[in-house]
Amino acid sequence: MISNDLKDYLKRRFQGYKAYSLAKKIKNHLEDHKVVSLRPTGPCCGNVLLSYLLKPFVLKSGQSVSHFHSNYSEALLIAQTFLELGYSVDVINWWNQKFIPRKEYAFFIDSRWNMERLAPLLGKNCIKIFHIDLCHMLFNNAAEASRLLALQQRRGVTLRPRRFEYPNLGIEHADYATMLGNDFTENTFRYANKPIFRVPIIPPSLSFSSQGKDFHSCRKNFVWFGNGGLARKGLDLVLECFAEMPDCHLTVCGPISNERDFEKAFYKELYESKNIRTVGWVDVHSREFHDIAQHALGLVFPSSSEGQCGGVVTCMHAGLIPIVSYESGIDVDSFGVVLKDCSIEEIKKTVRYVSSLPGEQLEGMARRACAFAQANHSKERFAERYRQVITAILADRR
Repeated sequence: MISNDLKDYLKRRFQGYKAYSLAKKIKNHLEDHKVVSLRPTGPCCGNVLLSYLLKPFVLKSGQSVSHFHSNYSEALLIAQTFLELGYSVDVINWWNQKFIPRKEYAFFIDSRWNMERLAPLLGKNCIKIFHIDLCHMLFNNAAEASRLLALQQRRGVTLRPRRFEYPNLGIEHADYATMLGNDFTENTFRYANKPIFRVPIIPPSLSFSSQGKDFHSCRKNFVWFGNGGLARKGLDLVLECFAEMPDCHLTVCGPISNERDFEKAFYKELYESKNIRTVGWVDVHSREFHDIAQHALGLVFPSSSEGQCGGVVTCMHAGLIPIVSYESGIDVDSFGVVLKDCSIEEIKKTVRYVSSLPGEQLEGMARRACAFAQANHSKERFAERYRQVITAILADRR
């Protein structure tokens, strides 16, 4: 049974549906509770239940998979891995609280709220894998609350939390976990004492590079590139830093208008500062993003909580030098800078330090960042690594 707390959380989480017509609401409700069943081309050796995202499996003819977030591609590749291994795959949304298993499953993969509910119904022979794409929910919520409290104390304004997650016991009920992230991410789950296998996040495929870039002329130009939860991802800190560094320039890429309270609190920095340009959400495959990356030196991203940030990897693919927090989930020591405490003074000092480096050194860092992203973060690399993990888990069970 779905708990009252989760009912309330789901109601708040999807309150945006109110703007839809009744027909749209009904369609979304039916899709939310739909099951998509996939069969391998050859003989079937068992069944897999994947509780992740249904949307990439119900595309109409001619529609392409959204690159809004990497988890759409991840869901497809996870399913494809099991199909290639000879399993049939049933796919449901991770917020589907009505699904009850009616068959025997060899594997169950869940990324949020269904592991705790369904694990007891699947039997001890079912291999249960928790797919981790963000740090532990308790750490995540505490980190966002801490940032909002610090902002309140600095600016005298209280902003709404945007990325609070409903806590779950998925890792406790799983046999294994796959994880997007680094040591930081893994440490937030280590208490559960479960085997955790790392897999790389998949950013959108980018075909351009920093070749021909003038690193001398762009050395004072930086980017903040992120999704919702602006304060959790450190945009407030970055705006305050660049407001105090008029000789450095910042381009802000993200859904700013979706968080009106943040936009109001930082209106002056966002729209009235000569050295800060706010472009809002930008398609990474567009010419606009190419031009932004080509005329910027690096990314400044002091997030307080991630799994493994796809935005950071995307900017690395585009040849930007990462200046990021440890909590961004990306290890960049050999070609970027990891912020120690994400204080305003540290961010300012780091931006000035990086912008003062010789052009040859900056070009080398940018090329290494791009090469690392290309070698380690692609659909091919995810598929290869995920298959290795499933093979290892099967061997462990045998």
